[in-house]
Order: sequence, then C-alpha cells, then structure tokens
Amino acid sequence: MSTNQTSRMRGSMPSISTSTLMLMIISGSVATVFFDIWGQVISPGVLGWAALAPQPLAQATLRVLFDINSKAGGHFMHLFLVGLIGYPLGYLFIFRPIFEKVLPGLHWFIGAAIYGFGLFVFAIGIMAGPLVAGNPWFLGFSGITWVALIGHVLYGIVCAWIINMLERKGFG
Repeated sequence: MSTNQTSRMRGSMPSISTSTLMLMIISGSVATVFFDIWGQVISPGVLGWAALAPQPLAQATLRVLFDINSKAGGHFMHLFLVGLIGYPLGYLFIFRPIFEKVLPGLHWFIGAAIYGFGLFVFAIGIMAGPLVAGNPWFLGFSGITWVALIGHVLYGIVCAWIINMLERKGFG
C-alpha cells in the first residue's frame, strides 16, 4: 500500500498540496485530450456523428455571464479552467469523497461514469442550456447531445483512472 493510500481514508478528501494540484492537472489534461479526440476527431471523422464544439459554448457562457466575447477566453475556459482544474477538483474534493461514503463497495469505474454523467448534465443541461447560454435544454437533444454525453462520461472515467493510477504509484 502506498503512502498516499494510507494517508487518505476512503471517503475523505485529499490533502491540499502541490502534488494534489499536479494530480488534478495531469488527470485533467489526459481526460481533456480524450474528450477532444472523441468529440472532434472520432465522432465526426470516424463515425460520421456530430462534432463537439466546447470552445464556442464556453465563449457563449463568458459572453452571457461576464459580457466577454473572446475566442481565446472560450479556449482558456474549456481547456484550463474546466478541463484541467474545475472538473478534476470536483471529482477529488466533492464527488469521490461522497461516493466512497455513500457507496463504499462500488468500483471506482462506476463512480467515474456517474461523475461523467453529472458533468454532462451540468455542462450541456445547465451551462449550455436556457438558464445560462440561452440554448434549448440539452441542446434540443440533437446529435451533439449524445456525443457530449459519451464525451463527458469518457472524461470522468479517464480522469478517475489517471488519478487512481497515479495514487497507486504514490503520487498525489
């Protein structure tokens, strides 16, 4: 058992440290790459399905919430604030501790898929929907909705997998 596994009890939050920040950035980076490859390469290019466009949705959110209309800001928000910091932070400090206390025997993979589904509801149902960006609920349940569902669940699974793998190796 690694030092990290003995220092963090199941159902507790990780320590706030530089290594936890690096754990978030590494897991978020890898998960964001998987999300973007799925949504912008595999879905449209291989399967012929819809392509995800997270940057324009992030840009629309910035415009509505802060009256900022910036393509670079949309990229920054999607890639850095959400992908590398926000979503991994939500997993490590909110979702995983609750999940481990409420359903302690369930495999992390199930929890990660549930977390990804929650990200989908938040991103596509709330942020991209009528409450913030002014779009129809879940983007009208169009083709992009289902690609986004798969993408967010994939993000949750990859993010949790990287976190678990690095923690097993004593990192974080």
